[in-house]
Amino acid sequence: MSEAFRDNAAQSRFELAVDGHTAFVVYRKTPDTITLVHTEVPPELGGRGIGSKLARATLDAVRAQNIKLVVTCEFIQGFMKKHPEYDDLLG
Repeated sequence: MSEAFRDNAAQSRFELAVDGHTAFVVYRKTPDTITLVHTEVPPELGGRGIGSKLARATLDAVRAQNIKLVVTCEFIQGFMKKHPEYDDLLG
């Protein structure tokens, strides 16, 4: 399985490309905060833990930007409940 994570700023989303398919997290950004709005994983990638890999990579990317996080996406909210090590990002 080949994977490539990137911040696609032109489309305001973090992307994880896997085996020819792209999972993504849509965001809205201001100078002080980033809001994670929606996560989508193609059905072809379901059941492989891609959503969790994408969530972890996204939250790590937010941490590297040193801005506060707002989460309205239910998937990311659920991931963060299981991984409290990311709670410090919340604004």
